[in-house]
Amino acid sequence: MTISTLEHNQEEDTFDYLALDLSDPCVLLNTLQKLRQVVVQEGQDIFNQWRSRIQRQEFLSSGLNLAHYMALRRHDLRPLQAALIPWGLSSLGRLEARVMPNLDAVIATLGAICHVSSANLPIRPSIGAFLEGDRLLHQHTEDVFGQTLAHRRVRIMVTLPMEAASHYEFVRDLLQRGTNCVRINCAHDRANLWEAMISNVRQAEKETGNSCKVLMDLAGPKPRIGLVMTPNQKHRIFQGECLVLTRDMPSMTDATCFQANCTLPGVLDQLQVGATAWIDDGRIGARVESLTDQGVLLRITHASLKGSKLLPDKGLNFPDTDLQLSPLTDKDREDLDFVATHADIVGYSFVQSANDIKLLQQELADRMPQREIAIVAKIETPQAVSNLPELIVQAAGQQPFAVMIARGDLAIAIGYQRLAEMQEEILWLCEAAHIPVIWATQVLENLVKKGIPSRAEMTDAAMAERAECVMLNKGPFVAEAVTILDDVLTRMQRHQLKKTPQLRALHSW
Repeated sequence: MTISTLEHNQEEDTFDYLALDLSDPCVLLNTLQKLRQVVVQEGQDIFNQWRSRIQRQEFLSSGLNLAHYMALRRHDLRPLQAALIPWGLSSLGRLEARVMPNLDAVIATLGAICHVSSANLPIRPSIGAFLEGDRLLHQHTEDVFGQTLAHRRVRIMVTLPMEAASHYEFVRDLLQRGTNCVRINCAHDRANLWEAMISNVRQAEKETGNSCKVLMDLAGPKPRIGLVMTPNQKHRIFQGECLVLTRDMPSMTDATCFQANCTLPGVLDQLQVGATAWIDDGRIGARVESLTDQGVLLRITHASLKGSKLLPDKGLNFPDTDLQLSPLTDKDREDLDFVATHADIVGYSFVQSANDIKLLQQELADRMPQREIAIVAKIETPQAVSNLPELIVQAAGQQPFAVMIARGDLAIAIGYQRLAEMQEEILWLCEAAHIPVIWATQVLENLVKKGIPSRAEMTDAAMAERAECVMLNKGPFVAEAVTILDDVLTRMQRHQLKKTPQLRALHSW
């Protein structure tokens, strides 16, 4: 059965494939042509809203491709994918970097199968046009992280410990083993130590001949546990027990509850009864039971069977509360005076909107108007996920830009069961914008901390090949972890390039 018209259900924003015989190549062709029309129109509408923010000419085509991708992914493509596969055509499953060229190539081939005049079809893209998205992703990655290595596409980033300020050989060893970028966490240490770390990195670059970018990560408005007071000399808190989070320094007015002050007391005023709280990267879970004059009373819902230690300086997360906080604190602004003159890349914590990006851009321009510094936006909240396209356009439209999937805070914010799904979607969206991604949080964590990797984290490290950079945290065995990660990534790129399997000859059988 041939259907000449295609229904477009505006309410669900999807095509009605049920009445179509997609096994007929001419019906399939007609369906794809109508889908193309919708993608062009809706994509242009999206892009027109972004155009005024894009000042870098090299991001114009990337922004348009991102708009086309968003327009395309509003529709359920699975019936089309299943119908394309028997014809040996692209199933559209790897078109992120080249939305329109991929659609046009499939349509042109189907047109030839159906003997449709080329005058009635989109022009088949040239090889150069088809691969332009891959070229732009490569270029934008090098704009942030520097030249690509001959043997490995994915970069390795290492968070520097304090010893990197005084132990030059440690830094040199990192670069010799394959580190391409170092991260300095501005939540720790001070400018004199940061300067010493960077000096050692620059010296190691000269000695080894290996380039290494410096990323300085602003601390941001991270609420944390302050001073902790425990009842009856207890050292661990158990499920069912209570914790009073206070605005001011705690005082043991209630001998039955743990007490601790919140380092950002304004956060407590935004919480409601029933709100979820997580402490220490999700090791302790709680729920707001009541609001008090002192602050909030939390009832512990998750803790170790042996009890969990409640320690100072551990992070607080409130995943179902939309905290109204500026992503730049007074400390961040002070740190930016140093960062703007010393770093190659600035890491932006708790960024949630395009206006947050604009705020940082203005702060950087006020300090070093002639210097171009790359921005890395850490995606760690549901709001950041929802606003990711606008974040990308605002940032990459003006300077080199990358996205970090901050999997620790993000998992707490959206739920662990959704992390893998959201991680994939962020990778896809960034590839559509030709923007590099950093795969972060607990990569080879056991290896870095204990010297022996778990089997699961080796698989995680291998999967990280689909990003453009992988971040290792600090630990006593981080240098050994760089060597192993370099080997894993080098091996994996023979088998996988982003989402595309590489079918080299198998030698195991």
